[in-house]
Amino acid sequence: MDVLAEGAVIPAHPLALGADRKLDERRQRALTRYYLASGAGGLAVAVHTTQFEIREPGIGLLAPVLELAAETVRNEAGHPVVTVAGACGHTAQAVAEAELAASFGYDAVLLSPAVPGADEEGLLDRARAVGEVLPVIG
Repeated sequence: MDVLAEGAVIPAHPLALGADRKLDERRQRALTRYYLASGAGGLAVAVHTTQFEIREPGIGLLAPVLELAAETVRNEAGHPVVTVAGACGHTAQAVAEAELAASFGYDAVLLSPAVPGADEEGLLDRARAVGEVLPVIG
């Protein structure tokens, strides 16, 4: 993660949906290639507040979105790229999302601070648990 120490730009990766509101894989890959070609030092995937719904079981897009970005970075980046995956929810969900990101080779996790009913100690415990899987940044 030397890229971070050098002051990399890490944009939040948007979600490419077609007119049918389903993931458009071709355009999703094109967005990733655009950021890579622009010289971004990293990508933050599944971090937009508008993307929290991709985690819902009926939608089930978290894994495909994370995998598409990681695969495109692996195959097409011509420079070092830090990959950051968004994670949210209570501890069990956040840890599971971090484990999913780790399985695709992500470097770090950006935790959503919005956890209904969690107090400061609960948020710290969650961050520690996720940090056992991947480094937490943000």
